[in-house]
Amino acid sequence: MDAASNGIQEPFDLIRLSLSERVFVKLRGDRELTGVLHAYDGHMNLILSDVEETIMIVDQVEGAPEGHTTVNIAKRKMDMLFVRGDGVILVSPPART
Repeated sequence: MDAASNGIQEPFDLIRLSLSERVFVKLRGDRELTGVLHAYDGHMNLILSDVEETIMIVDQVEGAPEGHTTVNIAKRKMDMLFVRGDGVILVSPPART
C-alpha cells in the first residue's frame, strides 16, 4: 500500500490523519512526549492530551575520564499540553497496519 492510496501526499497530511490518535513527539533539549493529538498548525504548534513527558538528563561523573557520563530519566504526566512548534524535532504517528 503506497502513501498516495492513504491520502498522504504532503507531510501535514500524515499529521492530519493522526488527529485524535496517540503520537510520539521528539523535542529539543532531550525531551520526548507521547500523547493524543488534538490540534496542530503550520508552525507545528501542537495541542496534546493525556501526555507523558520523558526528560533525559546527562551528567558528567566527577573524577571520571572525559566522555564518561550517566543518563538519568525523569518522567511526568499532564492532562493537557500546548507544545510550541519551534521546539519540535519530529512527530511520529501511530503504527498503521
